[in-house]
Parts: sequence; C-alpha cells; structure tokens
Amino acid sequence: MTQTPDGLPNALPRPDGELDALQRAWKPPSGWRRLSAVNNSHIGVYYLATALLFFVLAGVLALVMRTQLALPGNSVVEAGTYNQLFTLHGSVMMFLFAVPVVEAVAVWLLPNMLGARDLPFPRLSAYAFWAYAFGGIAFFCTVFFGASPDGGWFMYPPLTGKEYSPGIGADWWLLGIGFIEISAIAGAIELIIGILFTRAPGMTLGRMPPFAWAVLVAALMVIFAFPALIAGTLLLELERAFDWPFFIPARGGDPLLWQHLFWFFGHPEVYIIFLPAAGMVSMMVPVMAGTTLVGYRAIVWALAAVGAISFLLWMHHMFTAGLGPLAMHITSIASFAVSIPSAVQVFAWIATFWKGRVRMVVPSLFLLGFHFIFVLGGLTGVMLAVLPFDWQAHDSYFVVAHLHYVLVGGLVFPLFAALYYWAPLYNGHRLSERIGRWGCGLMFGGFNLAFFPLHIVGLAGMPRRVYTYAEGLDWTLWNALSTAGAYVFAAGVLLCLTDLVRTLVRPRREHGDPWKADSLEWLPQGDYGVRSIPQVASREPLWEQPALPAEVAAGRHWLPGTVFGGRETLVTSPVRAHVTHLLRLPGDGWAPFVAAAGTAGFFLLLTVAWIVPAFIAGGISLGAMLIWLWGSDRPPPRDMAAIGAGVSVPATASGRASHSWWAMVILLAVDSTVFASFGFAHIHVSMALDVCPPPGARLPEGGLWAAALLGLASALMAWAVHSMKHARQRALRLAVVLALASALGAMALDWGMHLQAGLSPRANAWSATVAALLAWQCFHGLVLLVMGSYVLARSWTGKLRQDARATLDNTALMWHGAVAQSLIGMALVRWLPSWMGT
Repeated sequence: MTQTPDGLPNALPRPDGELDALQRAWKPPSGWRRLSAVNNSHIGVYYLATALLFFVLAGVLALVMRTQLALPGNSVVEAGTYNQLFTLHGSVMMFLFAVPVVEAVAVWLLPNMLGARDLPFPRLSAYAFWAYAFGGIAFFCTVFFGASPDGGWFMYPPLTGKEYSPGIGADWWLLGIGFIEISAIAGAIELIIGILFTRAPGMTLGRMPPFAWAVLVAALMVIFAFPALIAGTLLLELERAFDWPFFIPARGGDPLLWQHLFWFFGHPEVYIIFLPAAGMVSMMVPVMAGTTLVGYRAIVWALAAVGAISFLLWMHHMFTAGLGPLAMHITSIASFAVSIPSAVQVFAWIATFWKGRVRMVVPSLFLLGFHFIFVLGGLTGVMLAVLPFDWQAHDSYFVVAHLHYVLVGGLVFPLFAALYYWAPLYNGHRLSERIGRWGCGLMFGGFNLAFFPLHIVGLAGMPRRVYTYAEGLDWTLWNALSTAGAYVFAAGVLLCLTDLVRTLVRPRREHGDPWKADSLEWLPQGDYGVRSIPQVASREPLWEQPALPAEVAAGRHWLPGTVFGGRETLVTSPVRAHVTHLLRLPGDGWAPFVAAAGTAGFFLLLTVAWIVPAFIAGGISLGAMLIWLWGSDRPPPRDMAAIGAGVSVPATASGRASHSWWAMVILLAVDSTVFASFGFAHIHVSMALDVCPPPGARLPEGGLWAAALLGLASALMAWAVHSMKHARQRALRLAVVLALASALGAMALDWGMHLQAGLSPRANAWSATVAALLAWQCFHGLVLLVMGSYVLARSWTGKLRQDARATLDNTALMWHGAVAQSLIGMALVRWLPSWMGT
C-alpha cells in the first residue's frame, strides 16, 4: 500500500475479503445469546434502556406521592409506605437513573465519537452494566414486599441505625446501592482510559469533542467522590451488623460523620450528572445553530472548574448541622463560585444560538426548555448559598423545587434532546417531529406547573418528607396544581418514550447524517464501528473534511481491516493522539454476565443473612473474572501490526505504555480514596475525644517488625518485576511467594498486636474505626493473595512472558499501593494520639 503526502493510504482498491473479515470479527451473537455481547453498540443500548426503565418506575412512585399530597388529609398511602416511596424514589432517580444514564450515553456514543472501534475494556463495560441491572432490579422489587428502606435517599443515622430501623430495609440500601456504586466506578475507569488512549489519530486534546471532555471530568469526579459513599455504607452496615458504634453518640460516635462522607459524594454527584448532560448540549447546540461552538476552550476550562469546585461544596447541605462559622462561610463562598463556570457554559450556548441560524426542530425545543429550567434552578441555588436564607428554607419544599429544577432541567431535558438527536444512529430513523413537539410541550408546561408552586408552598412553611397536612395552612391550592402538573409532565414523558420505542423497532437503514453534524459518530457505521479509523485534522472534522465519510467507508484511513483476525482498535498517546500500538479486544462471552450475577448474588444474599450462599455466589463471580482475565493478556502472533499506508506499530505494550497499567493506577486512586475516608473517620472520632485513646482502650505496642515486613514485601515484588525483565521465571516465582508471605505475615502480626492490646470494636467508636482500618488492611491481604496466586499460575503455565506481562505489572502496582496504605494506617493509629498531645 502506497502513501500520500498527508500520511494516509491512497485510493488504491482494498484487498478482496478485507471487509468480510472485519465483519466476521465483529459479528454480534444472535437470539438470546445477545446477552453475552460485550460490544459498546450493544451494551450501551442495554444500559440506556435499563436506565430509562428505572426513570419510569421512579416516576410512577412520584405520581403516587403527588396524589397523596394533592389534598389535605389524603389516605392514598399510609405514613410508613410513604416513607418507603420517597426513599425509593430518590434512591432510584439518583443511583439507578441519573448516573447510569449518562454513563450509558457515553458507552454507546463515545467510541464512535472518538473514532475508535470500541472501548478498551469491553468485558468491564458488560460487567458494570449487568451488575447494575441485576442489583437495581432486585433493589426496586423490595417495594412489593414492604422491605424498602424508609430513611430517605441520604440515609441519615441515627434514624437508619439498628435502634430506629430494625428491619432489613436499610440493609437493602446499604449493600444494594453500595455495589451499584462499584459498577459506576468500573464504568468510569473504562471511560477515562477510552477517552485518553483510544482517540482517533490526530484528535489532540484541543480537538476532542466537548462531550468527551465532559465525560472525562465527570468520570474523574466519580473516582474521587463515590469511594466516600462506599466507605460510609461499609461503616453503617458494620454498625448495623456487628454493633460497631461509628455513629452512636453514647459510645463516642457521631452522626455528622455520615453526613460528611455522604455529602462528599452527594454534592459532586449533582455535577457528575450535569456535566455529561452539558457536554451533550455543547454537541447539539452548534449543529442545531449550523455554526461552530462559541468559546470551546472556555467551556473546557469551565467543565474542569466545576469539577474541582464541586468538591468544596459538600458542607453546603450541612448549613443547619451545627458546623463552625469558618467552614460555613468557606462553603458558602464556594457555592457562589461554582455558578461562575456554569454560567460561562450557558452564555456560550446562548452566543452560539445567537451566532447561527437555529432550526426549530424537537432537539432545539428541548434545549431551549433546558436553558429556561436549569437557569432558574441555578438562581435558586445561589439563593440557598446565602446562609440566613438557607437556614429558613432548609428542609422545606423550596429545596425540593430547587433540586428538581436543577436535576430535571440539567439532565432530563438534555437527555430527551439527545434521544431525538442521536436516535438515527441506532437504525437510521428519526423520531417523529409532531409527537416530539407535543411531548416537549407537555413536559415543559407540566414540569413548571408541578414544581414552581413548590417554591411558594415551601416559603409558606411546608416541610419536605411529610405524608399529609392539615387544612387551613394555605397549601392546598399549590399542592393541587403541583399534582396536576406532575401528571401532565408524565404524559409528555410517556408520549416521547412511546415515540422512541415505535421508531426503534423499525427496520435498519443508513442514517445519512440527517442533521449535517460535525462530529465523527455520524460517519458510516457497522457493528465494527467505522470501516477505517480516521485521521483527524480539525475540531469539526465532518465540516472541515467533507470527503471524510467517503474515505473512511472506502477503507482509506487507518486499520481498514483486521490485522490478526479478531477485534482490534488503535491506542494513541493521551495528549497528541499519535498512534502507539495496536490493541486487540476480546470477543463476546458469558464471563462478564456470570461475574455480575455472582457479584449481585453476593451482596443481595448478605442482605438477607444467607451467608453460605452469598460466599458461593462471590466465589462464582471471582471464578468468572479469572476466566475472562486468563485469556485477555495473551501474546500477539507477530510483534508488529500493519495498520495502513505502509505503517506498522507494535502489537502489544507493557508498563506505562499499556492502557491497563493506567487503569490500575486509577483503580488504586479509588482504593486509596476509600482508605482515606476510613482515615478521616478515625481522625474525626479521635478529635471529638477528651482523651485519645478513650478510657478502656490501649494503643498496640511496637509495630516496627510489621512495618519492616511490609517494606520487605514491596521490595520482593520489585525484585519479581526485575526478574521478569531478565526472563528469570524461577526467581520471579520465589520473589512472589516470599512477598506474599511477608505481606500476609505483617498484616497478621499487626492484627495480633491490636488483639493483645485488647481491641474491642463494640466498646467505643474509636476502637471501631481502628478495627475498620484493620479490616480494610486484611481485605487487601486477601486481594494480594488472589493476585499473587494468579501471577504464579500464569508463570507456571508459561503464559507470563515479556510480551504478555500486564498481569505482573498490574499486580506490582496494587502490591505497592496496599503496602503503602498499611504503613499509613499503622502510623495513623499509633501516632495520632501523640500528635494530638493526649
């Protein structure tokens, strides 16, 4: 194949059978076996459909609640059932719809938008989806058995402690939602690596679509926000299951500790939801206006600023919790500051509409509705940042109205605009303009009728989370209007979703780029994505390179076929998007499905105290994961891969050049954030004590031997990596065995010293936080045991080689991270009392 001056293959005819081989490699399973698919074009659709199902189910719960509140003294549901309804409604909307739906859109769209064939870990995407689907459906079904949680979607203790919530409803929330968050983190890791490492050649960071930027920022926020909730749910479940009093004041605990951990996740979550929606808006507005996006760089910086500032806002929800004045004033200032980068994006969208000529089609109508509703929600958010006003409006229906204006305006309206905009990518058919206009009108009018009156009734004194109210309070009219608006809004949603289903079941055809868009997802697509991976030269490639669709479809760009007969895509450098190597992707299989089912079974069976079946399910999940990993790190048939234009690139990569190495770095960031949350809990409880440790508790003596063994374990693993470089397999295996013995011995020694000191986690919160840190350390011991054994198995079977060494490199990373956490935990427990001077 000859080469043109721009470095691309020329127009010579493609080899016979090249396209057929590509289609065979990416052919999806048929019938019921489609459940084993891992391709993003299938998983993304499953994800989106499931998230929309939960949106509808949570909406039905909302209609029941609004019917109950339509008139004073109503008796549609009793108080206990109402508590379960509002808890389940909030939990499903936040955890099972809002976050998953933006990840779903990203999984479906991003590979094509970036010019890649798929995300870099397709099985991880499939696992994340199925874990979410299994767990979410089981969690929602608790409403039919009266076993739903009733403590609010925020689950504040002591209300959710064993004393006031003795049933298993709270446990369903803690274990069910906790592992759904693990699913979200798995999806975030996949998206970060996909965005940074699988962009089309030439798509530098400065040419990346705004939606990719938004998803990247939101996914990074997930990595540091969601672990705090995982830590909090583990602590509360330990309190409920084993009577470790983290949040019980009588034994040194503090309910505010839960609020700190929950809202460190909860307030960034609002922006985790909004930022991808804002990215969708930044993609659609220029196309609807027929002009380039105004302020691209300003929007990118605004996305990053919103993500950073959002982590300073968690105490925004705690202004009435009795915090000190300095903390409240800093948080109030941050609450004002976050509105600035948000406003930058809004003004950029308005300027783009002003600059171009807007087509008044359904996506544009939903976008205009989004602007009105979201801006109004932002204004009430600024009002709530004012401390005296927040003290008056806190826990009133004014806050309910603000929350829905931000979330429905900031997510639901952009989402429905996206459904009407991107639906042709599924089967080539646009949704109905006539039905869409009616649906948009009903949704816009119904929403404002439903939620604007709640501002008024909230200022009139109606508290949130009440199941009924008395006559004569001047609340009746506003609640009746709100209930009527809720049904109008629901009618609009039903109309649009019916149009969606009606359109998506039509026969497939070419979409033909009906909007004349500017981004790569509108290139001709197949099950394999693009026919050839394009060379990108501008920020709006389809506008600046009008011949690109024909060139890509003819195979004139990179990787026009399959090099080794399987699924493949290109890995590019994170900043400049230069091709670094070929990435061979796994095919479809049942392992992710089985692993997800086992994970769901483990957590859900623990909820009902079926311990033995739970651990059997956990073993099945672990086994399925090991099966899918066993075949993933395999050497290529050849060292180099021809990707077109006479260019060949390495067929594999290791160490820092490998995308899987960076995925492990991100996983370590998640792991370290959970550990930091446990450390924060220990410090928080310790600083509340008059004497640390409290009376009856003793510090463990020594610890130097345990620390020395941990350092030795890390050094031995470094020796194993060194032995791999010199192909000394026996030395490698010896090093791993000795590293395992050292690490596990150190952890056992540390635990023994605490037991000798009389550690009693039930006695007081300080001892409970120490035990939590130790338990996290022991969990890492089990992880290292599994990973180390896996490395040994691959070495003994000859599968661990210099050109297939990701298993060792990634295990070494986890090893060093676990050792560092153990050393920090030991120092924290032993040195904090001395540092506090007690």
